[in-house]
Amino acid sequence: MDQEIGRRLKGIREAYGLSQRQLARQAGVANATISQIEAGKLNPTVSMLKKVLDGIPISLGEFFGDEFEARDRVFFRADELTEIADGGVSFRQVGKNVSNRAIQLIRECYQPGAGTGKHAITHEGEECGIVLSGRLEVTVGDETAVLGKGDAYYFRSSQPHRFRNTGNEPCELITACTPPTF
Repeated sequence: MDQEIGRRLKGIREAYGLSQRQLARQAGVANATISQIEAGKLNPTVSMLKKVLDGIPISLGEFFGDEFEARDRVFFRADELTEIADGGVSFRQVGKNVSNRAIQLIRECYQPGAGTGKHAITHEGEECGIVLSGRLEVTVGDETAVLGKGDAYYFRSSQPHRFRNTGNEPCELITACTPPTF
């Protein structure tokens, strides 16, 4: 998927008329980071990719979505959820493009030891989630808690936050974000 992420990033960057240097400057990352991602030599963490995309700006959902869909679609089969992450983290979003919607709903799965990366994520809005199975370490600002099955969280997304599976089994949860800026 590294090559696919790189091709997508390059295509979107060029569609917005940005050079690698301009995107790097706007995202607050090194120019080499953009170059390596586009060349498929660097597989960015979720937090790193989010930071890069904020420089355009587009959401992870828009980045991974292939097409805009009609707003009136009601039902989505499990195999129709849009994957918007890579590696040890899976984010399966309901709908392909949610940029014009009020809520972003995601089924997340973190493999043991996997997380959103060493850098905290920030974005506008609020988010919440409930753990279905496994254990998840959630850090929001300077607070950290390890949540298990049935536990939940809710916070303003402008606070720096990150997630990591600290258990020995996959952690699954359902999350919601409003507005869909992630």
